[in-house]
Amino acid sequence: MVTRNAESNAVLTGDKGYDDQKLRRLARDHDIRPLIRHREFTPLHKAWNARLDSGLYYQRNMNKTVNAAIKQKFGAFVRSRLWWKQFRELVIKCVVHNLERSLAISHEEGDCP
Repeated sequence: MVTRNAESNAVLTGDKGYDDQKLRRLARDHDIRPLIRHREFTPLHKAWNARLDSGLYYQRNMNKTVNAAIKQKFGAFVRSRLWWKQFRELVIKCVVHNLERSLAISHEEGDCP
């Protein structure tokens, strides 16, 4: 993902499960800022975690929330067998989710009859 989408990403966030120096180096080589928490084995790791941009790091929670909502509404699987059809199916799920959200917000604001 880092090498394929390097030109469209500025930051890579991840939890401690992605704590890998090779991944951090790969991200930096592609001018991507890695915001990945360190597993805390030493006081230095704790210090590095304390220095993370917490506002930017916790943006990933919004992504996790949207993913959970889409999984709950449409299921946590895809029916297609070919990868490009799986990708297309995921994009359609996201588009439908966004349309439903925008209609719900418009209805709440009184823009819709």
